[in-house]
Amino acid sequence: MRLILYIGLFFLSVTSCFSQPIDKELLALKQRMDSVTYFNATLNLKVDISFINMPNKQAKITYTKGKRMKIDTDDFVLLPKRGLDFSLNSLTEYPYITVDRGKEVKNGKLCKVLNIIPIDPKADFSIATVWLDQKSKRLHATEINTKKDGAYQMLMEYQKNKDILPEKVAISFEIEKLKIPINFLGKGTTIDKKKMKTEATKKGKIYLQLMYATIKMQGN
Repeated sequence: MRLILYIGLFFLSVTSCFSQPIDKELLALKQRMDSVTYFNATLNLKVDISFINMPNKQAKITYTKGKRMKIDTDDFVLLPKRGLDFSLNSLTEYPYITVDRGKEVKNGKLCKVLNIIPIDPKADFSIATVWLDQKSKRLHATEINTKKDGAYQMLMEYQKNKDILPEKVAISFEIEKLKIPINFLGKGTTIDKKKMKTEATKKGKIYLQLMYATIKMQGN
């Protein structure tokens, strides 16, 4: 009888968790971000990896809603898989729940902190944390724990209070999980292979700066 009671309590707990409403501020932010239908920009990229000396790179990027982002460059550009995902689409593609973690100051901004937890095994991440700038109604930072590509952290800066697209993005990631074609890193790049082998924890950062030429919003 006691075993049946425990199972019943567990079932009720799980059902309650899955049926809880999605955070309203997250839904409002997603709707705002989804209103961007197109943009193109010049992307300046700086790589900070201890054993890779790579000159700064530049590329042209074009985003059209519903399509994969296009990147045009004459040289190799190192970007993690989620490096240019400024929307919430990849985190909300499959059914999910949200958990309110309260407030936290992140890089000088007071943010609302939410966990996004997918409830469909098709999702390629196990849990994500998002920091919402409630005052400006936009995404301030994300931390995504993927199933195959390790963990990613993104911190965004905006030029104006009204902007929905970031001007600067700092991306942190795990080198071990990122498949880098060491022999094809482009012009002017050198590798310290000894340092690469001896470093216990291999992590890297990429700094992006975007200069938008065109931004189109839904209804404009």
